[in-house]
Amino acid sequence: MSGVDLDHVDLDRLRARHGAKWRVFPGTLAAFVAEMDFPVAPPIRRVLEAAVGREDFGYPLDPRPSGLATLFAERMRERFDWEVEPRRVELLADVVQGIYLALTQFSEPGEGAIVQTPIYPPFLRALSETGRRLVENPLVEGPSGYEIDFDGLRRAIDPGTRILLLCNPHNPTGRAFRRDELEALAEIAEAHDLVVVSDEIHQDLVFAPARHLAFASLAPETEARTLTLTSGTKSFNIPGLRCAFAVFGSLELKRRFLGCPRHMRGGMTGLGIEATEAAWREGGPWLEQVLEYLRGNRELLDDFLRGELSELAWVPPEATYLAWLDCRGLELDRAPASFFREEAGVALGPGENFGTPGAGFARLTFATPRSLLREMLERMAKAVRARS
Repeated sequence: MSGVDLDHVDLDRLRARHGAKWRVFPGTLAAFVAEMDFPVAPPIRRVLEAAVGREDFGYPLDPRPSGLATLFAERMRERFDWEVEPRRVELLADVVQGIYLALTQFSEPGEGAIVQTPIYPPFLRALSETGRRLVENPLVEGPSGYEIDFDGLRRAIDPGTRILLLCNPHNPTGRAFRRDELEALAEIAEAHDLVVVSDEIHQDLVFAPARHLAFASLAPETEARTLTLTSGTKSFNIPGLRCAFAVFGSLELKRRFLGCPRHMRGGMTGLGIEATEAAWREGGPWLEQVLEYLRGNRELLDDFLRGELSELAWVPPEATYLAWLDCRGLELDRAPASFFREEAGVALGPGENFGTPGAGFARLTFATPRSLLREMLERMAKAVRARS
């Protein structure tokens, strides 16, 4: 065991942090940013404290000879049965940066990119800010959760569509797409000669019996058209340390992506590189402890929503620590996130930011100590009861 106390809550300590999660809405219980409130893994803390002791804040060495790409490839093979050539791996500052660069390098202004909404808001911002056209294919609610509308996808694609943006595992619905779903997507991408940009940053955060399947691992022809973007920062809760990976399914994709000037791709931090290496070499026990704790939080949420907050609907996620809450049954006079922030003091992610299908929804991050999660839910239930 890692020995980390995941139950401990110190709100003063959380609110003293300089990150967005506990600063944007002062005085609330924050659940709107996809970020954990748990202590960092001990191996990461050790390398960061050692770096502080050395005052080691200079420019990092070129990471390519550091072995990090090889370590990444080994991790993908061991955890996901995905064979990656280290020479096809490049380091970036973060995954969102990779999405922006992919749009600019693999398409022209006005050309289309497919997005399956509701979706992590930076997908939508990236399209508008780079002048690419949104080709929207909303997920549909099936018997056991959100599903890809393949017929709708085929209808939505037009001759000017160049890119399929995939989020797997999916944020905010928590789907870990099955092989048959991903293979159907691959067939459509092949038929329309689409570049697939797959955000797989939540790949470690999957609850058994579901499992993560890397899109590029499906077949050689699928791999050749896929850029995979991922990072250890989500799994190990170190997003501010800025270290992500771009994995190119072919050297041609890599050539096109790297066609932009080097400094447009930003730079990693030395601390991020060291922390990622420590996480992957020694952080396994911490990650397993966190996954088990998240499973318990998911069960608490399910029990509470079926009992005290039955007006809200949800499908327990197969992956991520995100609860996509359907609040339409409340018939509120304002957006759900605004209602719960103003009436309950709980800050949720506004559903409308996730695209048109998000209206009437809110996203709750449940990667927090259980007592704090319970307090959030009790505050929300009290606010709902006060309306009647």
